[in-house]
Amino acid sequence: MSIQRVAVVTGSSSGIGLEASLTLARNGFHTFATMRNLEEDSKQIMDIATKENLPLQAVQLDVNNDKSVKEAINRILREKDRIDVVVNNAGYDLAGAIEEISFDDMRAQFETNFFGAVKVMKAVIPIMRNQRNGKIVNITSIGGRIAIPFHSVYHATKFALEGLSESIQYELEPFGIKIILIEPGAVRSNFWKNMKTAAKPSRSESESTTDLPYSQMKIKISESLKQVAQNGIPPSEVAKAILAAITSNNPDFRYAVGQDATMIIEARKNMTDREFGNSIKKQFNLQNIG
Repeated sequence: MSIQRVAVVTGSSSGIGLEASLTLARNGFHTFATMRNLEEDSKQIMDIATKENLPLQAVQLDVNNDKSVKEAINRILREKDRIDVVVNNAGYDLAGAIEEISFDDMRAQFETNFFGAVKVMKAVIPIMRNQRNGKIVNITSIGGRIAIPFHSVYHATKFALEGLSESIQYELEPFGIKIILIEPGAVRSNFWKNMKTAAKPSRSESESTTDLPYSQMKIKISESLKQVAQNGIPPSEVAKAILAAITSNNPDFRYAVGQDATMIIEARKNMTDREFGNSIKKQFNLQNIG
């Protein structure tokens, strides 16, 4: 008799996490959809799971809390005696010029986007190592390969997760553990609505809003990103890519998801730093600012 595979997905209350949890459950994985605020955020996914009779459970897990991570992973291990797949999806975007972002906000962004994923990995790696089998999927972003203005700390977390993933793949491969990076482009989800913005800098009474040093650039970036978000792929497309990767016997290390992600990565390969920088300025209409 075949053993049912067990999957854990973080940040499952909406967007990519919700769709990934449902997709894995629909394809035979006993899926633990984890989220920080279980009572508030589990209703949508559990209503779907109940209606479709899916092998899915909602579990409280706050990636910012060591105890919460350990308790959730230990509970899952007690119940199922194995963990085959982990999808590190929890995260958010913090927007603002670097001089406007406080160190507290920077640390909070790293705590969720980077250290949150590391906490989960450190909890599950011993389990997978003992099984001599497992797949860890880290949802980074096209923003883990290239960067745009006013999202520097977000990019820093995603670049960091990419670098860590690239390193540990060599450590874990001898134990049958695969590390997989999923790099979506623009996705139509609550990610954009949940974006946090740095506190506005103080200014003298003589300064108007448009006098602030970054205002003109911010307006142009904001207008461009609104258009990008409208043209983004649905979260279900990212979920399909996750499923394809984890069900492959020999998955790739990186999967760019979405035509925009694929095109940007390909363009970056064929350009010098200066050429690519100029293309970013052109895309966001920043050539004549300064």
